[in-house]
Amino acid sequence: MIAANSYRFGASRAYHALVQNRLVGLRERRIKGFQPWGEFLERRLTPAIRTCESLASRQESLSRRIARASDLLRTRVDVALEGQNRDLLASMNRRVKLQIRLQQTVEGLSVVAISYYGVGLVGYGFKALKAAGVALPTDLATGLSVPLVVVIVWWAVRRLKRVVGEH
Repeated sequence: MIAANSYRFGASRAYHALVQNRLVGLRERRIKGFQPWGEFLERRLTPAIRTCESLASRQESLSRRIARASDLLRTRVDVALEGQNRDLLASMNRRVKLQIRLQQTVEGLSVVAISYYGVGLVGYGFKALKAAGVALPTDLATGLSVPLVVVIVWWAVRRLKRVVGEH
């Protein structure tokens, strides 16, 4: 509206200036009992021009207020989006922490499970040695091998995790 009306208001101001310029060029003289053209036109044209200028000023003021309201609304939307992004990041952070805990739990259970099977294999090895004629208390040897097998499995899982993490 401002763009459409400002052209008309500008044209009206230019027309008013042209009329005033031409009236000055006429060099009117007052004739007793008659109103000069300049006074007649000034009484009718000047209020109309002032109305146009007032309306243009009101439109500019309204435009500035709309721009401020639009900026405030845009700011509110930005703040709301930032809040949603913050909440989303916090949620993702919680999920990652839960996944890490779950992964650590699975790694611990893997160490236990692999150690269990490893101790079983070592036990079969000790039984094979006893069957081959080596005097060996298989149950005691198997029991003593448990901490060693657990440490070896734990170290291997840790090393594997580090190698996989590098790639």
